[in-house]
Amino acid sequence: MKKSFWITFLCSLMLTACSREEWMKPPGGEGSKAVFVLQCADYEGEDVPSRLVTSKGRTYDRVVFYVADEAGRVVTNLKGFYDYAASEIHLEGLQEGDYTLLVLGIRGDAGQDGVSIRELNNVSEPWLIFPAQLSKPLEADYFYSRTSFSVSRKPGVDGAEIIVSAPGQIVQRRIAGRVDFSFAFRNPYVRTAVVHKEVVWDAVSFYTTLSGDGSLSDEVDMQPVVWPLDSVASFCLPPASGEVPLQGAVTVLTRDYRKNQIERTYDFTVDSLVSNRIYRVHTPVVHPDDKAGVMFVTPMAYEEGGHAKILQDEERKEIYTDTRQRSFDTSQPLQVEITDDGRLHMRFYSPRDLSDVLVRARFPSVSDEYIDLAYFDTVPAFADFYGQIPLFTSECMYRTVSGKWIKVPPQPLTAALDASYEVISGDAYWEKLQAIRHGWKVTFNLYGGDPDQPNGGPAGNWMGIRPVHCREVVAFFLNFTYMIDMQEHEDILRANEDRLYGNGGVTDKVSAETVLKQMRQPRSLRVGLVYTGNGVLGLGGGDVFGAYQGAWLSHYTDTYACEVMFHELGHVMGYSHDSAFTYGPWAQELMNQFYVDHLYLMPIDSPDYLKSKQSPALYK
Repeated sequence: MKKSFWITFLCSLMLTACSREEWMKPPGGEGSKAVFVLQCADYEGEDVPSRLVTSKGRTYDRVVFYVADEAGRVVTNLKGFYDYAASEIHLEGLQEGDYTLLVLGIRGDAGQDGVSIRELNNVSEPWLIFPAQLSKPLEADYFYSRTSFSVSRKPGVDGAEIIVSAPGQIVQRRIAGRVDFSFAFRNPYVRTAVVHKEVVWDAVSFYTTLSGDGSLSDEVDMQPVVWPLDSVASFCLPPASGEVPLQGAVTVLTRDYRKNQIERTYDFTVDSLVSNRIYRVHTPVVHPDDKAGVMFVTPMAYEEGGHAKILQDEERKEIYTDTRQRSFDTSQPLQVEITDDGRLHMRFYSPRDLSDVLVRARFPSVSDEYIDLAYFDTVPAFADFYGQIPLFTSECMYRTVSGKWIKVPPQPLTAALDASYEVISGDAYWEKLQAIRHGWKVTFNLYGGDPDQPNGGPAGNWMGIRPVHCREVVAFFLNFTYMIDMQEHEDILRANEDRLYGNGGVTDKVSAETVLKQMRQPRSLRVGLVYTGNGVLGLGGGDVFGAYQGAWLSHYTDTYACEVMFHELGHVMGYSHDSAFTYGPWAQELMNQFYVDHLYLMPIDSPDYLKSKQSPALYK
């Protein structure tokens, strides 16, 4: 049987710094007490300088230890225990002589690895046994040490003293070795577009048995096996037998923004795996998209960017009520621009995510055609994305609308001054947003209220609007301006044209065509939150619009909430209380009922996108 001895590591300090644990002989008993402190050595090859780390705070889940005499026989007439909190082994009952302390420490669940631990009678016997079939890496960490110490007796003033000579600390080293995999990508958007990584190991032999004396034996062949590298990049393996190097290949599968998949495979070789050592396999990935300039923003890339969102509960009132920072046209809820420092800025006024988003741009200094500038797997609701555009920093390849690939050298920032943009998406939600042809511009206004106050700091009939309300403003006006171009909406107006009348009363007839023109003309609204303490539920007229909190929360399904909304929109359109557009059929029957009944056809077809009723930011 082939054997290889596993040598215990002791630094020079530990070889010379032996402690002398001394006790007086216990009355009526023989023997001595001893305490051994355990430490764990780093892997050889760690990125940090080699050091010793006590296992306190990194407690073993299981510790097994034996004391053997000079002949290698396990001593059985001792008392001892392991103190997990202090990482100490306590022994009692030692007689004079020379001994060896054998310690096996385990972090993790050895049962998951199929490892067995046998009882020892002699140091030459098998102790720790790995499974004969190694189908996966080891999940637990296994530590071993073999420490010599002696017990002697010397005369003292009060009788004989027992002297224990042993290292002040015992160094535990891992039995397994570790192989770490890392990758380098020239294009960060290729790295964040990895679909799958895996390693294929060539056949290799490992030791499966550790004996009490530290020797390794019993070889087993691991046949070629595939292990994924997606969530784990480090693998612990038993020591390899002989000096045969570990060989294999890593495969990297990526996708591009045009839904193509690209696979690359790279061979590797590392030295023969030995205990307590790290081996590194670093793969510089060479990829067809290394020079691609498109910003391919996958969910991973978006998350790593740490991008903010607008109109969130923590947003300060000075921001969301500043028209320069927060305003939008309902026909253009996805705002695209290039900043002065060469970043793509996309801001999305939407309670819903948008998927499959391609941003094209045309730079007259680059090409007469639009080029693919950025692709997003998903633009999140209320996104506020900033990302550096490669066009201004390096030479890259870009795809034009006609399908040609052109090489573009770094462009000056002034090239953005004449840029134009277009957004393409296959998402059905985008189709609905694109159907909003007659947009209204919306901003948010406090009207003297204070949202930082628990009661909203009422000022007359207004209170401080909060972001939770602003998000619902976005939802309602996206739906409303979508509704005004729905054929079903036009049909119901024409079918009830005889019930539409103006400020002159029921004889002041208003045509459906007139109403449609009034609803479809460009408008700007400063939207606020109405204070109900004075018995008012809504306010509207000119560019002023407001509703009470309950209306903003319930406009999806509550016809009364919608009646309040459309009543105030009637005022915005210039109608008084004598018309059909406030206290009349347009607001109280036709529009409010139509909105609720046809919600399923509208862009924001459910309150579940915002879940505002569950928001802790609401006024109580």
